[in-house]
Amino acid sequence: NRFSRRKKLIGSSQNDLYDHCLQFYGQPPLENISLTEFETFAVERLKLLKTVENLGVSCVKNSEQYTKKLDAEISRISEYEKRRKDHISHFILRLAYCQTEDLRRWFIQQEMDLFRYRFNDLHSKHKTDFLHKNNLKYETVSAEEKKSLQDKLIASSYGLSGTKVEEHDVPFQDALDLVRTRKVYLLAGNAYIPHHEIVTIVLNDFRTRLSKALAMTARSLPAVQSDERLQPLLSHLSHAYVGQDYSIQKNIGKISLEQIDALSGKSFPLCMRHLHKALRENHHLRHGGRMQYGLFLKGIGLSLEQALQFWRSEFVKGKVDADKFDKAYAYSVRHMFGKEGKRTDYTPYSCMKVILSNPPSQGDYHGCPFRHSDPELLKQKLQNYKVSPSGINQILELVKGMHYQLACQKYFELTHNVEDAGFSLNHPNQYFTESQKLLSGGRDIKKEVDMSQRSQENPASVTRPSQANSKQAHEEMGDLDSFFQDE
Repeated sequence: NRFSRRKKLIGSSQNDLYDHCLQFYGQPPLENISLTEFETFAVERLKLLKTVENLGVSCVKNSEQYTKKLDAEISRISEYEKRRKDHISHFILRLAYCQTEDLRRWFIQQEMDLFRYRFNDLHSKHKTDFLHKNNLKYETVSAEEKKSLQDKLIASSYGLSGTKVEEHDVPFQDALDLVRTRKVYLLAGNAYIPHHEIVTIVLNDFRTRLSKALAMTARSLPAVQSDERLQPLLSHLSHAYVGQDYSIQKNIGKISLEQIDALSGKSFPLCMRHLHKALRENHHLRHGGRMQYGLFLKGIGLSLEQALQFWRSEFVKGKVDADKFDKAYAYSVRHMFGKEGKRTDYTPYSCMKVILSNPPSQGDYHGCPFRHSDPELLKQKLQNYKVSPSGINQILELVKGMHYQLACQKYFELTHNVEDAGFSLNHPNQYFTESQKLLSGGRDIKKEVDMSQRSQENPASVTRPSQANSKQAHEEMGDLDSFFQDE
């Protein structure tokens, strides 16, 4: 029947697609998958691309350290299943990351870095097989021609020391990156490329194909977004948090109100330290700040009763009396804890949500200081917190490169006197948890501590957070917003 014929066709097509461990993702997957698989595959690939991004900044790309750490992230499942998941998850994230120029640029860069790592990991024969499979039939230079050009080829190609290295003859316009860096010999409009440099040509081809494919995907997006099952998932994926779920209060009641001032200086990320300082000084935060800080405090262990006491005691020092607080603000605090309205247990904001949603305006203190602060003001703030001049420069360089989470991670390392934080920062509550583990003792601190940081020196211990439920109640926040409006 028609169904069994279609099934055989899909099976045959998949076998052709997955007969090589690398592909250009030219053909979309044809099989049916469940919504659970759809989300799981997408989140797993997003985690991988985030790792690629972090390693690309913290390590030299293609170095031994970079390759070793990326090797550890590649899952150890059957080869066919790995290829199938790779194929499907790539196309799912295409749907999520084709929506804006910034998202497309990020996606292309991470996919290119992942492709480069995988291509470089192939044996020479498999590289040649991949080129032939994708009709990239670059002419191999004959032994006679190579011998006649030997001196020029060796002089123009870094690291080349003989005629045994295979060379490819490629139109120079296909090798502009190599021409620009003077790594190849040019003759009569052609570039002579050593086999180990062919990845540059393949990457250019991959970038061109993926860029065109994303543009085509963006044009067909309205049809996909009309599917009410997929639209929320795709909207969420583009700035999804894929780490531990901090809506589950494991330390409820273990933090006393008297500890908060001291904890803010030792274990709060800069965004929460900034909010806490503003609250203590002004005895008030506007709704964006109250949501960001209130959910963070809930996540570190404040109970509902403590939260009500904390916010009431601070607001009454300003222009709000106790009666007005109970009428205008107490409901919103209870709502955060799932005791009012839809009874939803709201999740503390992840770094991506803080960075990408609801930017602060005049008079606001929420947001990410590394993303939303003027660099000069950020520099002054870091100086006030006794970060060393060299540390400030490192942070500002990361900010300049738009690596805001890595800048915050560097802030963690500098204020805790550790060479390597030992984790990839994705959440303010993760920062707090890792800081508390570090300060509880057990891990070696840096032997040479900058004098400007000695007052913050502490013994250290870090373990990685477990991977828990990756779902973020992103759509629920709109409902909560309405309860935090100022008068």
